Amino acid sequence: MKNMNMNMYIQFVLIWSFVVLGHGLSRNLPIISFDEGYSQLFGDDNLMVLKDGNSVHLSLDERTGSGFVSQDLYLHGFFSASIKLPADYTAGVVVAFYMSNGDTFEKNHDEIDFEFLGNIRGKEWRIQTNIYGNGSTKVGREERYGLWFDPTDDYHQYSILWTKAHIIFYVDDVAIREIKRTESMGGDFPSKPMTLYATIWDASEWATNGGKYKVNYKYAPYIAEFSNFVLHGCTVDPVDLTSLKCEDAPNTKIPTGITPSQRAKMESFRKKHMQYSYCYDKRRYKTPPSECVINPKEAERLKRFDPVTFGGGRAHHGKSHRRGQAVAAI
Repeated sequence: MKNMNMNMYIQFVLIWSFVVLGHGLSRNLPIISFDEGYSQLFGDDNLMVLKDGNSVHLSLDERTGSGFVSQDLYLHGFFSASIKLPADYTAGVVVAFYMSNGDTFEKNHDEIDFEFLGNIRGKEWRIQTNIYGNGSTKVGREERYGLWFDPTDDYHQYSILWTKAHIIFYVDDVAIREIKRTESMGGDFPSKPMTLYATIWDASEWATNGGKYKVNYKYAPYIAEFSNFVLHGCTVDPVDLTSLKCEDAPNTKIPTGITPSQRAKMESFRKKHMQYSYCYDKRRYKTPPSECVINPKEAERLKRFDPVTFGGGRAHHGKSHRRGQAVAAI
């Protein structure tokens, strides 16, 4: 009987996998299989679903990149995946995990982006986060960071929390960025239903040192590995864009904000690893956008990191680029 109970317990654990986030009160969100939540976007056989059904490999070679997309539209929620990035020479390669409604709202689309920027051998991957609201692609709210680990060694969880009031980006259990909705942002804050995407693609034009280093297909295929999928939000009818279901069961609530301990970790991360923030870019903005809260210590550190960008200098020449099947600005 004890063995039977133990076997039932093990089966239960295997069936109900969880990702745990939060400090103090834990918040458990169910992990789904790939086929439960996603479909192939492009790439033919460059997308491979593993036998367990819970992991996917996206590859980039001379022929094409690849990507997948969520089957449902969502208005707010918590969205997450474990990702392992390709190693060795990855200059020009971009792996993206993001939300967008560009297919539905071509001229006034919203986005919430994680972009992973490859590098030459011996240099580390970088992470870029960004948001667009109501087609505000000319503004761009980019931030860029290094990491405290090698993202090619193992899987790490990357998560987006999107609510009416704010957007929070997480790496593992660390909040790395919070964007609070302000009245002055108006429609620049993402507010329309979006689907979730993941892609790998050739961004040689801009991704590594402004396009100085290109993708070298001698090292192909470049393979990005995804697992531990969480799609936990309010699903929306794709025709009339009204809410169908909001998953908010008592024991599976999404985080509602950043706790003091999370905020301390976030501030520590930003102090050690942030390399770029649009709020301090004096080449692009003589006056920071209205939602920016300037931290003098942060401003001084970034100025030392890049005196031209954060101390003022030549004008910034931003461009828009294709990201597999979606648009992103650097």
